[in-house]
Amino acid sequence: MSEPLPHTHAPLLAAGMPLAAATHALVLFHGRGADAEGMLALAEALDVPGAWAVLAPQADAHSWWPSSGFAPFFENEPWMDGALACAQRTVAEALAAGIPAERIVVGGFSQGACLALDYAVRHPQRFGALLGFAGGLLGPPGTRWDDLPAALDGTPALLAVHDNDPWIPLVRVEETARVLTEKGAVVDARLYRGTHHTIMPESVEAAQALIANVG
Repeated sequence: MSEPLPHTHAPLLAAGMPLAAATHALVLFHGRGADAEGMLALAEALDVPGAWAVLAPQADAHSWWPSSGFAPFFENEPWMDGALACAQRTVAEALAAGIPAERIVVGGFSQGACLALDYAVRHPQRFGALLGFAGGLLGPPGTRWDDLPAALDGTPALLAVHDNDPWIPLVRVEETARVLTEKGAVVDARLYRGTHHTIMPESVEAAQALIANVG
């Protein structure tokens, strides 16, 4: 019998409205070395409305995969497959509770932002919004996404990164903005100056506006 993928039994933290009673959902993925509790704190900063459920899974050993998200895929397997499967399960919980995809916002910070964005292009549909705080699509230089369907169908997508982020290459953020646009998203790419890897107050405000506009 094969071993289960990493993150198969990832704990799922929840806040806000109970999922069964919620009309909307916010799904957030934490970064390397962080935890789901931090994403619940981010949800508080985002002023998520009272009718929303917040879901935040916890990665095994506080990391979704061991190497850079922009390394060759084989360096991060089977963890990356496990992370993407965890993302799919988490969104599926909201869908199973009767919340349509257009009322589900998916996002994260750093490694979690990479996971959220890559999940979205691999499972494209009209989401409520995508929030990419310091992240980009997964894969080494030269990765192509041409074979993935263009079905994001007007999904608003926020990409917020610093121009000299030590972990997130600017060229990958630019590629991500292009790919998301080609797949049908409406991209708001925000570039901040300096060598930082953090969530800026201005990007929190931009995310608040996207969440407030989810129907």
